[in-house]
Amino acid sequence: MLNVLPDAGLKGHPCFHPSAHHRFGRMHLPVAPRCNIKCGYCDRKLDCANESRPGASSKVISPEDALAAFRRALAEEPRIRVAAVAGPGDPLANEETFRTFELVGAEFPGVIKCLSTNGLFLPENAERLHALRVQALTVTVNAVDPEIGARVYEWVEYGGRRLYGEEAAERLISNQLGGIKKVVARGIAVKVNTVLIPGINEAHARRIALTVKQLGVRLMNIMPLYPAGSFKHLSRPTQEQLRAVRQHAGRVLQQMGWCRQCRADAYGLLSSSAHL
Repeated sequence: MLNVLPDAGLKGHPCFHPSAHHRFGRMHLPVAPRCNIKCGYCDRKLDCANESRPGASSKVISPEDALAAFRRALAEEPRIRVAAVAGPGDPLANEETFRTFELVGAEFPGVIKCLSTNGLFLPENAERLHALRVQALTVTVNAVDPEIGARVYEWVEYGGRRLYGEEAAERLISNQLGGIKKVVARGIAVKVNTVLIPGINEAHARRIALTVKQLGVRLMNIMPLYPAGSFKHLSRPTQEQLRAVRQHAGRVLQQMGWCRQCRADAYGLLSSSAHL
């Protein structure tokens, strides 16, 4: 494995710095319900209070309620250092995301602002995120080959059109890579998440790592598939499969091995199961 740590300014971010996840916490503010793509593994109708998976949220709240919730969470758990928006839809497809960062940043200027996105709307929002002083960004990149991407994504909505197949995947991949390049140039730290989908992209992770590393990404998180949606019939990767893929990609790009696949309304330390 490589040993290249993220920026020193993110030492309090439990998802970006390996020594922080057992010392500092984060809060995911579920203010973003709308999404602009449909991943095969996504079923947003499901929400179990006891499950931990990206996108799950018991409710959607307003930016004003998010500020109040962050205030309460910080009083309950003062080790929280990060205010993040990670869904339940795509944050960049929701104006509420930007308002939330404005409100939280005004009252808590020292907090690390973080965002998780599929990257489709990233190029046109790079400067806006920089102006809001978003310091950390996670982009989920499941393929850099449109042929593989067409098997992951059911559709992509962009420019007033719903795209399908390789055309959809090509548009998404182009925007992801172009957007990553833009935000890295503005000093925003980027982590790439890749959902390991057996039979589809397990042999593709190293190429993803090579591609995003050239754009300035320094951390990668390969996560096991949570079977749902159109992929509910697929098997979750075994620990051996996950370990092998991480090791292979880890020769190229530092791997995050401490991810808990958090809900979109989680707060506290990563080891905590607390959520709104």
